[in-house]
Amino acid sequence: MSLRRLLAPLLLPVLLLFGAAASMPALAQDKVVYHIDNAAEQGTKALRNIRNHLDVAPKTEIRVVTHAEGVDLLLEGAQDKKNNIDYGPLISDLKGRGVRFEVCEITMKRRNLTKDQFVMEAEFTQSGVVRITELQARDHYAYIKP
Repeated sequence: MSLRRLLAPLLLPVLLLFGAAASMPALAQDKVVYHIDNAAEQGTKALRNIRNHLDVAPKTEIRVVTHAEGVDLLLEGAQDKKNNIDYGPLISDLKGRGVRFEVCEITMKRRNLTKDQFVMEAEFTQSGVVRITELQARDHYAYIKP
């Protein structure tokens, strides 16, 4: 038996793999979920991190998922009281750069909050924790908790 005949079955899968890789589309852009569950501790830091993230990697797809005390970040008129920083303009700017902000409806129900109490940039999700899980497991988002 010739060497060519012996090697052909071994090389075929390698050649097919490289041929398939050459025809694959380019990898998608980076995707990141920022997890906020305490606006007082994480709010300013998170918004600054996201701004810096987009300054360096502007094509990154970013979701901010809030639950528990994190939803306070997206309440109308919310601010960092310690540093006297209004969150609204920062959120609006980031929304304009493609960032999506999501509020947990379980938290809203538990705290008797309504959708009209949140900034207009806010979107709503049934469960913040489930949403983070979906984004990580199903949609392959990287996870950051500032």
